[in-house]
Amino acid sequence: MRLGTAIVLLALGAILTFALRVDVSGVDLQVVGWILMIVGALGLVLEVAVWGPRQRRRVTRTDGYAAPASGGPVQRTTTDETY
Repeated sequence: MRLGTAIVLLALGAILTFALRVDVSGVDLQVVGWILMIVGALGLVLEVAVWGPRQRRRVTRTDGYAAPASGGPVQRTTTDETY
């Protein structure tokens, strides 16, 4: 579940719980709203706590190369990428 999906579930659950006053036979919309809000909050916590630090990982790659048969020093390039 991504961050946007968690926020949508929270908003939809809040609408069903607090703003909607409709009686549907066999379904309690307030309970469905609470369930959606709990699932959205859980998704939000998991996104920030578990998957959030993985997106800030830094990868450093160093490429070394030299002209063949030049006998000179090796040239290096370094690339920093943040995920």
